[in-house]
Amino acid sequence: MDYSIAIQTLKQSDPILAKVIEIVGDCKLYQVQQTGDLLFSLSRSILYQQISGKAAAAIHSKFLQLYPHSALPTALDILNTPDEILRGAGISRPKVLYLKDLAQKILDGLPTIDELQAMDDESIIQTLTPIKGIGRWTVQMLLMFRLHRLDVLPVDDLGIRAGIRRVYGLAELPNKKNIENLAQIWKPYRTIACWYLWRSVEIAIIPSNHS
Repeated sequence: MDYSIAIQTLKQSDPILAKVIEIVGDCKLYQVQQTGDLLFSLSRSILYQQISGKAAAAIHSKFLQLYPHSALPTALDILNTPDEILRGAGISRPKVLYLKDLAQKILDGLPTIDELQAMDDESIIQTLTPIKGIGRWTVQMLLMFRLHRLDVLPVDDLGIRAGIRRVYGLAELPNKKNIENLAQIWKPYRTIACWYLWRSVEIAIIPSNHS
């Protein structure tokens, strides 16, 4: 995946972000892109909500092991699995409800990944957020990591807020409006800017003009 035009554009439009890009190096967003159908992607997102990545990975693995006969469980598989079996895999009661609601909506005719690709970002958000347990942030992660959309800005993401605070030397975490205003100059590559902000938090970058 070639992000060179995006990176060049971001560097020219935002000198502070340019320093972060220099320190982090090449954009490796493509290495964390996900595969699988919509049911797989969203069920994984539900299981990863509000718990550590390590715990979530263990539960997700146990969930997939409930369906040894297929590479990925189908919506019918999930609906036909008794709640207590799902609970036995470490899935909380609310998340069992979310998974079953998702499976039912898949059967009722949610768009496939290919059909979603033909839709704009906001339409995808409106289509998927009626599913229990799927909020705007979850759909934005799908847009970024499964549908390869390059101009997504998850304003509620704590990592993005922490990254902006650190990189731009703010006194406190920015609110939604601040982030939207700041991110205007990153269009149409806000996904790429966010990837660099996440990395800046992981490796604790403090650009020289704020150190």
